[in-house]
Formats: sequence, structure tokens, C-alpha cells
Amino acid sequence: RVNPASAYHLSLGLDYPRPEDRARARAEGVDPGGDIMIHGRGPYGNQQKSRDWTAGCIAVNDQEIEEIFAMVRPGVPVVIYP
Repeated sequence: RVNPASAYHLSLGLDYPRPEDRARARAEGVDPGGDIMIHGRGPYGNQQKSRDWTAGCIAVNDQEIEEIFAMVRPGVPVVIYP
């Protein structure tokens, strides 16, 4: 999902956890999490220099999210590597 009015400049919601992610988490006895976004920093994020303020999301700078936002549409697979 796309959010052009995000508090973090722009944001893209990822389809996670998917059924296979839930099954793997259940087998490992862990919570898969959810509501994962790729987003910019926005005014709030730009003030947070010394701690993790993303609550598990993937934060990039505002210019980077503008580039990503322009390229990605709902349904496009996104692969995130550690």
C-alpha cells in the first residue's frame, strides 16, 4: 500500500507477514511481527539521531523514499536482505 500523506514523508506498506511467514514463525515459536513499512524520515525522524525510532520499519532518508516511491507500485515484489 502507498501512503503519500505519511508522517514520515512518504511510506510503502509491505505485504508481511504472509501465510508462509506466519507458519515459519509459529514453527519457531516466535511472533512474526507485521505492519512493516519502508518510509522516509519526515520531521519527527529527522529529530531522532541517537535511538531507533522506526518500531521495526525500514527507514531511509526522504530523498531515497521519493525515488523508491516513484518506482514501486502495489503488487511489486520487494526483497529485503539483511
